[in-house]
Amino acid sequence: MEANLTAGEVKQLTWGWWLTILLGVMSIVAGAIVLAKPSDSLPTLAVVSGIFVLLDGIIELVAALIGRTENRGLMAVLGVVSTIVGILLIRHPIQGVTAIALLLASWLIAAGIVRLVLAFERDEHRGRGIVVAVALGAAGIAIVASPNIGYATLALIAGLGFIVYGATLLALGWAMHAVRRATAA
Repeated sequence: MEANLTAGEVKQLTWGWWLTILLGVMSIVAGAIVLAKPSDSLPTLAVVSGIFVLLDGIIELVAALIGRTENRGLMAVLGVVSTIVGILLIRHPIQGVTAIALLLASWLIAAGIVRLVLAFERDEHRGRGIVVAVALGAAGIAIVASPNIGYATLALIAGLGFIVYGATLLALGWAMHAVRRATAA
């Protein structure tokens, strides 16, 4: 099925390219910090994770409100869950690895489920969406299966997850920017 979009529609769909790139860079920086300083205190990981998850939640809520996807409700649910988890991680940097691991795991599982549903909504890049969804869900399930996960393991999972997610957002942001420029020309 071929969809013909007007230049105005493309412009509206790609307005947030810079925001996607900014979130990608922040995610990569957060992942690098977590990997570079795994011996730092647990509250630091909670706050860095909380900031990222909170920003992701806000973006998901905005996308649900102004987006044209069929599953706006799912995006809104993920946005609310992400915002709550982000605020909890920032406001109360919990003093136990298990609590932080379970909060991050719940977010990973919720994000994986929503991303899986959204992957089936589109024909293009479906395989990539499924892989990302399964990876997020699997990471969350792995953490839930072993909630007494060690700090080093949690730092490794979180750091690598932030970097991969950030790289994906960077690629998406640049693609959105390229489409926007090509349409404007």
